Amino acid sequence: MRLENFLALTHGKLENEPCVNSFENTVFEAHKVKRGDIFFAYEEEDIALAVSNGAYGIVFDKPVQVSDQEIAWIKVNDIEEAVKRLLRFKMIEKEVVAYECNEIILKLALQVITQTNFVVVHGDIRSVFKSLWEVEDRSTVLFCPALNSKDMFANIKTLPKIAIEPIEIMEQTLFETSFIYDNVFYERQLISPFFIPYLAELLHLFKSLKIDFRLRKFTPIEHFEAVFTNKNFEIKEFGTSDKVLIFEQNTSLIESEITFLHSRAPWAKIICLVPSSSQQSEDENLYSYKNQKEIIPILKENNFHFALIVGVDKSILSRTASYQTQPTLF
Repeated sequence: MRLENFLALTHGKLENEPCVNSFENTVFEAHKVKRGDIFFAYEEEDIALAVSNGAYGIVFDKPVQVSDQEIAWIKVNDIEEAVKRLLRFKMIEKEVVAYECNEIILKLALQVITQTNFVVVHGDIRSVFKSLWEVEDRSTVLFCPALNSKDMFANIKTLPKIAIEPIEIMEQTLFETSFIYDNVFYERQLISPFFIPYLAELLHLFKSLKIDFRLRKFTPIEHFEAVFTNKNFEIKEFGTSDKVLIFEQNTSLIESEITFLHSRAPWAKIICLVPSSSQQSEDENLYSYKNQKEIIPILKENNFHFALIVGVDKSILSRTASYQTQPTLF
């Protein structure tokens, strides 16, 4: 890319009069810089290595010391905004169409194998840049506005809402589903029936756009994630305990998940633990915690079959175990 084009796209200001006038690749890791690349300096201490590796340009948004007058030193107001502007240009150039979806559909899509011209966007802006910069022309991108900015795309569409080919559920538990879709039987998939409507939307998108796909064995997606434990809250194998902790970090899903649990397990005692900072309804089975260390004591004080724990993930169980086994002086 020519220097003048780069400056126009990123709204950058050239801090010197360099000898170079174009760049080969855009790089974010100093150790990966090669001669001719332009380096985005998130950290000032990485600049020296990038320069020594042959960078033709340094992009920065904080005061830095110009150490080599022959290369381009480009000041931008915000590095991430500059990256987004570059990506937006590239997406227009490649005629990419982006579909926006919710977080659950996105995470399910990450577990589906598709053709290479369908890209699921996830991660920070640097990861997104790497996955999209060399994307095929006229590719389709799926992204979640709650996780990644819309500003990267010029052509954004919503998921098609016409009649959806149904997913036929054959067998189900609260956390596993066997189903048929498009005459293919998927047996004992580790996906709760709670997620089936989201999966149906995703598969309908593939059908509508004639995108080849293949479902593989699903793994937990960090939403409505079930962990079976014993009375000491030690993790047991899936399905081997009648005490289940369900972890959910997205507060907007709480009501629908509680409704799902009550409808599918009306016999069960269900409690819900939420951060004290969140809005709470008056419910005798709703408990609040101020910090994570309060969660296990609350669980120990109550009888339940299912505990929906909001705002944390299952790593609190391993941290609790380490606290219990930590040696003391006495």
